[in-house]
Amino acid sequence: MKKLPEQTSTTKLHETFSQHFSTSSQHLSETTTAWAPGRVNLIGEHTDYNDGYVFPMALELGVAVHFRPRKDDKVRLYAANPGEVGEFSLSSIARSDTQPWLNYPMGVAKELLQAGADLKGLEGVIDGNLPIGAGLSSSAALEVASALAFLQAAGEAMEPLELARLCRRAENDFVGLNCGIMDQFIALFARTGTALFLDTRSLDHQNVLLPSTNEYVVMICDSQVKHSLATSQYNLRHRECEEALKLLKLHLPHIKALRDVSIQEFCAHRDALPQPLSRRAEHVIFENDRTLRAREALANADVQSFGRLMDDSHESLRDLYEVSCAELDLLVDSARKIPGVMGSRMTGGGFGGCTVSLVEARREEEFCDKLSSRYKGVTGLECHIFVSKAAGAAAVS
Repeated sequence: MKKLPEQTSTTKLHETFSQHFSTSSQHLSETTTAWAPGRVNLIGEHTDYNDGYVFPMALELGVAVHFRPRKDDKVRLYAANPGEVGEFSLSSIARSDTQPWLNYPMGVAKELLQAGADLKGLEGVIDGNLPIGAGLSSSAALEVASALAFLQAAGEAMEPLELARLCRRAENDFVGLNCGIMDQFIALFARTGTALFLDTRSLDHQNVLLPSTNEYVVMICDSQVKHSLATSQYNLRHRECEEALKLLKLHLPHIKALRDVSIQEFCAHRDALPQPLSRRAEHVIFENDRTLRAREALANADVQSFGRLMDDSHESLRDLYEVSCAELDLLVDSARKIPGVMGSRMTGGGFGGCTVSLVEARREEEFCDKLSSRYKGVTGLECHIFVSKAAGAAAVS
């Protein structure tokens, strides 16, 4: 069985920092660490950019930026993955085509400057234990950790809600991915032991207590099939939803987003949508309903109903939204055959990445053994399975 990936210790961060940065008089102070968690979305997939509902939990896995300020406006960062140094000046921020990982801290810095922050240069190490391209929000974790590092280095602060919006703008406008606000929001508003129900339009949110880890555990399985959302069909799905919305508005002029369309209204007007737009809209509209019912189920400790909603979500993502893949389907189908599995689904943007399963705690070892054996037998790949408790929000230490 795969346990939770090893944390990136402060000692390791110090060692990596000293390997790549000198201790000249250019530097002002000792190093500080900004950390932000990844997330797994329990249900509510591809709804956030449609003003819908989502239900993520923060992971114990995350991204750390171990840094110290500089006296000039230079930013120099060593990224442990892919193992290279990137740098830029705060006075001349331009998108990088050769170092795409650098666009995340650059985009955040640009947004902070536009918001009026008096940023200072810094140098630091980016490291962590969050798999990249696995659908666990490594990009938002990097954005939030970078933002906290820039603010700390400048001696400034920002309200979490404002910071979540800022980091989302950085990913939308600078990186070029039309994501919603879920990933940045959970990184800044998570509470230990809870999942976060979020209305992505109003940003009203509720931390809902998860079942005791003595009874049920959240198991995450990395398929080892990697993807990059910026180069996948993520943006295409976003455009398809916008096209579906325009057509539905001809019949439902009151709607502003797909979240405003009731199931009854969709069933009455679905023939107005060509394929694949009808399938895309159907997923979003029904997924919002599932997410509302999932919140109610979890609040009432109805684990069985919650699990069934997870199952239904995966089938919709596979058949209607068409963002699953053979490896994810294999993991989900195999998981559902294992005793003690309450529900299983793909999570994240899709086209690879991870599945999430709710499993009886006493079946944890059996789940890992059977799922990994089945997956390797069919694909020849070693999937990485781990359990994570619901973690708290990003912080500086």
